[in-house]
Amino acid sequence: MAKGFLNFYKISGPSATKVAEDKADKMYKKLRIQAFLAATFGYSLYYVCRTTLNVVKQPIIDSGLLDAAQLGVVSSCLLFAYAIGKFVNGFLADYCNIKRFMATGLVVSAFMNFLMGIFGFTEGALGITNIVLFLSFSIMWCINGWAQSMGAPPAIISLSRWFPLKSRGTFYGFFSASHNFGEGLSFLFVGLIVSHFGWQWGYFGASLAGALGVFLILFFLHDNPESKGLPPVEVISGEKTREEYDAESGAKHADSIAESREIKKMQTAVLKNPGVWILALSSAFMYMSRYAINGWGMLFLQKAKGFTLQQASMIILINTVMGVIGTVFSGWFSDTLFKGDRKYPAFIFGVLNTVALCLFLFGGNGWLVNALSMVLFGIAIGVLICFLGGLMAVDLVPRKATGAALGIVGMASYIAAGLQDIISGRLIERFVREVPRVVNGVATMVKEYDFHYAAYFWIAASVISFLLPILNWHRKQQKI
Repeated sequence: MAKGFLNFYKISGPSATKVAEDKADKMYKKLRIQAFLAATFGYSLYYVCRTTLNVVKQPIIDSGLLDAAQLGVVSSCLLFAYAIGKFVNGFLADYCNIKRFMATGLVVSAFMNFLMGIFGFTEGALGITNIVLFLSFSIMWCINGWAQSMGAPPAIISLSRWFPLKSRGTFYGFFSASHNFGEGLSFLFVGLIVSHFGWQWGYFGASLAGALGVFLILFFLHDNPESKGLPPVEVISGEKTREEYDAESGAKHADSIAESREIKKMQTAVLKNPGVWILALSSAFMYMSRYAINGWGMLFLQKAKGFTLQQASMIILINTVMGVIGTVFSGWFSDTLFKGDRKYPAFIFGVLNTVALCLFLFGGNGWLVNALSMVLFGIAIGVLICFLGGLMAVDLVPRKATGAALGIVGMASYIAAGLQDIISGRLIERFVREVPRVVNGVATMVKEYDFHYAAYFWIAASVISFLLPILNWHRKQQKI
């Protein structure tokens, strides 16, 4: 049974049926665009299943079920599990059938969202206590975090398996927009459901989106060109001749043990590469600033600036929409204008990210200034997710160790994001005070939130994130 399980996820071998040479180029282009679209939109729907809690924080707090500090811990459970899972699954995905691997994660994630919705409806009828609800949500969101970690590695590995080096940056930039599509869909679609039907229904909406993503992945994501009867991407794209590829590969296609040993050797070398760890740390601080807005931005707009849930959703949605522009053009921008050199645009947009944060946090309560801050923040984070969050590390390592590099960067990024959630939740809850207010003609005590200390923390993380990569400016691609 264990052997059958392993074989199910094993990377696909070369197909016995080969595509005719005169049809190979047309078939290759068709299948690679299918794989690209399935990876991109499939991962977008992964994100809908990940960000549900960000949308429903305010209704849950208002209901008195959980407070900000508890929700910070629940959020961090997903991020910590995601961090460890992304490291482990980044390594595993290098060996796996990426279609089956990616689909499995989204099935589990969609199911966890469905359970959260069910649990939300039954807590009143069953008389569940605060601590039981808190622990249950933490466990389910932790499982969701691990499942979420099965999304990015296979999606990005599909780009490595299907696209040549000369165009990888451009398509990676388009793929990175999947984060923003997913976040935008979550704030728009899930936010609309929550505002009309209640926070529990938001989880059901996310679960439905996940089911659609599973369909896309299973029918349109392809494991590798060889499994479809095509030559390897290095050969079909003209990077190498068939003879050169065969000379370098030897008997690797026939000898899976030798292939596994080579991948393990490369992954070990990546683990010892200081350049990858510098980028991982830089990405970690960038993710603190990113998840500060994604996780707490709506609560900040509602509690500190007086916006309604729908108004706050629309402002944060601007961030995700502009993030699409940043990610889509980031790879093309660096490939075309900087010949694949990412360091200068990464620095520039790191500074812009800090400026945007300051404007959002201290720029006043006007709709226009908050919208402008999200325009700048979205573009900057879109570029930085593409560069610091993956592409700069991928550029430093061999193709067959892509998953390992992404695993290291992802682990650091999401451990930091989880720490940010805990620290931010505690800073926000610690400085809450009750003040008298007149609501609908009735004197009552309401909670007043002070976000200043959390804001300083978020800005400091952003500054560190664009300074660290300077240490890598003269580092070259690792040769093994």
